[in-house]
This record gives sequence, structure tokens and C-alpha cells, in this order.
Amino acid sequence: MKIHCIGIGGIGVSALARYYLARGDEITGSDLGQTEIIEDLKKLGAKIKTGRHQASHVPKDVGMVIYSAAVQDDNPELQQARLIEKKRALPILTYAQALGQVTRDHFTVTVSGTHGKSTTVSMLSLILVEAGLDPTVIIGTKLKAFGNSNFRLGRSRYFIIEADEWQGSFLNYHPEMIVLTNIEEDHLDYYRDLDHIVDTYQEYLGRLSPEGTLVFNQDDRNIIHLLSRVRIKNKAPFSLNQQEAEKIARVIKVPGRHNISNALAALTAARALGVSDEVSYKAISHYYCCWRRFDQRRGKLDKTTFTLIHDYAHHPTEVKALFQALEERFENRRIWFIFQPHQYQRVFYFFDRFVEAFQNGKEGRNDYRVIITDIYDVPGRERASLSRKVNAEKMVQAIGRDNTLYWPFGQLSQKLSQELAKDDIVVAVGAGDIYQWAVKLDP
Repeated sequence: MKIHCIGIGGIGVSALARYYLARGDEITGSDLGQTEIIEDLKKLGAKIKTGRHQASHVPKDVGMVIYSAAVQDDNPELQQARLIEKKRALPILTYAQALGQVTRDHFTVTVSGTHGKSTTVSMLSLILVEAGLDPTVIIGTKLKAFGNSNFRLGRSRYFIIEADEWQGSFLNYHPEMIVLTNIEEDHLDYYRDLDHIVDTYQEYLGRLSPEGTLVFNQDDRNIIHLLSRVRIKNKAPFSLNQQEAEKIARVIKVPGRHNISNALAALTAARALGVSDEVSYKAISHYYCCWRRFDQRRGKLDKTTFTLIHDYAHHPTEVKALFQALEERFENRRIWFIFQPHQYQRVFYFFDRFVEAFQNGKEGRNDYRVIITDIYDVPGRERASLSRKVNAEKMVQAIGRDNTLYWPFGQLSQKLSQELAKDDIVVAVGAGDIYQWAVKLDP
């Protein structure tokens, strides 16, 4: 089948495109910019147009069109697909709808929660591979063990996916097992409030098969509240208070209590699938990081070399967890924590929580320099009025610390080069294009 993907460079759509390519389908696609993800897809045989979306990019003989949830209704390629649909049968699906169809054909394990999804999928996938269960995996990051890919093709019935809650995407899936890491306020451009989020998670749990298993974080009060409202036959809790947390802390290679919790989630899910603890601990000990999740590399700016860390943290809770992980990993090292806030609406709704996270982020052992740069404007998801209410300068003023500064995004390299010293730690933090800036620092 010939499948056209609009927004093929997204982390989810690109993984699904890899699935179809591996199945033998012909893939065309489009995206606004050229990225390493698109380059990798082209090497696999996908035919991709970059730049401005155009109706002519949609093949006349296309058999299915898949589009990213970020694509707007007035997108010319989406409009062209709907014109074709009026003339003949043509499935036009969002990424989540298309992935939902795939989940019907497998024993699907969905990993959900506000934080920790990608890391938990990564760990659980490595465990199942180590156990010889040969899963197919779609993940919201790239994993070195999968050839630096966000997709792994397996030959068993097991299918592990990262199931995102934004726009209720996870309501399209058909899981035999749900792994639930935590529930917190986020995506308030779509959800009204926490109650709306919990209601949607309740609907999501209703999609679990009758004999399926829910693996859940017993430490999360919102999950406990949710479980008081549903009836699920098979439940498997995990907690940082359980004895296994100490053993995981001894073998895990990535820092932070949040990663111990993620590993416990993977361990508990693996147990429910019949995998021995010996196999699970071995796989967890071999997990080092995934793309943009405490992803540690060597960096170089001008002639100065340093440790560079890419991290996707874009929520106040994730910022706090990242500070804690840095404290755990690095002592007596100067740290440049360069944060690009993601989305004006997130900053507006969580402004006070971001301020608190940065005010309390320094535990006293490290010499921090916190740099906050311009807010990343998410196309099609912003209210223009909010850009006048919040910005990076206001956040810095509210934090009110001598070690916290505003640097314009376009001046990051220039300003950093003037103060950077050998063996400093530079942490590029955020879900926006700060990653593209930081990649240029890789030697």
C-alpha cells in the first residue's frame, strides 16, 4: 500500500512510518524542516518532501493518509486528501487512529502517564528483548539499542507502545496491559483541569481488555483516586517503598529517584508477563539513556570541551527531577542549566510552579548557572494573547536569583562561549528546538 504521512518528522508518525516500511509498504511524506529523523527515513526508502506543505505532495494513487495531531484542518495536503476521499474510498487517519488499528493485531502493552513514558518503554522493551520475547516497539524517543531508532520490529505477538494522553490519543488503543506511571496536570491547551484529565484516564482504563493487567504507581495520589472509581480484575502495583527499589538503585546506570520508579514499573510489568527478575535486573543494568532523556555526550564550543546533556524536561515536575538527578551524578562541577520553556500556555498555567522549581533546584553541592531562553512557540497550539502575559524575562525576574539569567535564544552560543570553562556541565533542557542548538555543540 502507498501511505502518505503529513508531519512525518514527528517522533510518533516517524515510528509508525518505520513500521509500515518494515511491513513492505511504500511511504511518502512531508514536513516543514529537514531533521535527522527525516534523513533516517529517507535512507530506509521513504520519499519525503520538506518545506511548505503542498497539495501536490499527496500521490494521486495514495492508499491511506496519516497525519500528525499537530496538523491543522487548513493544511493543503490534508485538504487534498479529503478531495480524493470524495471521489473514492480513502482512509484518512490521525497518527493515534492509525496506531490504534495496529494495536488490534497484537498483545499490546501501553505505557502512559504524565512523566516517564519513554524511559519506561525503553526499559521494558530491553527486558523483553533480553527475555527472548522479541517485541515490536514504538517509542517517543530514540534508543541506541534499537540502532538509534524510535522503532523496533519484532516477530512475536508483543507490541509495546508509548501511549500519550494529549488530545485523548490513548483512547484509540486496545491494550492487554496498561502501565501507568503517574497523573498530573499537563496539556491544559486541551484539558480543562485535573478533573478532566482524570476523567479521560478513567475512560482509557475502560479500554483495557477484561482479562488484562493494570500496572500502576502506588505512590501517585491521583492514580489512587482514579482506581477508587474503576473496577479492574488484575492489578499490579509498584512503589519506591518496596524492597526492590534498593536493588534497582544499585544496578541502574541513570540517576534520579524518578528513574528508579520507571524501572520498578518495567520490572512489575515484566513479572506480569512471566519474565524472571534475573533477566529484568540484567536488562535494567544495561540501560544507560535514551534520546533527550539525560542523554550525556561530549560537547565542544570554540576550543573548550565539556560534558553535554540533552534533556526533554518541559514540565515543572520534570525540571525538579532533573535537578535532583544532576545533584546525584555531578559533585563540585559547574553546571549551566539552559532551559527553553515549551509553549506559552504551559508557561502561563504553570508559571508559579516553574518559579518554585528553579528557586528550589539548587541543593547546595553544585555551582549552578541557570539560563532561561525564549519560550518555544508551538505552531497551531497557542493563544496569541498569552505571549503578552508571559515570557522568559518575567520568569527570570520572578525567580529572583543572582545565578538565574535571561539569554536570547539567538545569543546562546555567543554568551556561553564567553564564560564556559573546561569540564563544565552544559544541560540543554526543553522539548523545543533547543535540541537543534545543542546538537551543534557535539564535536
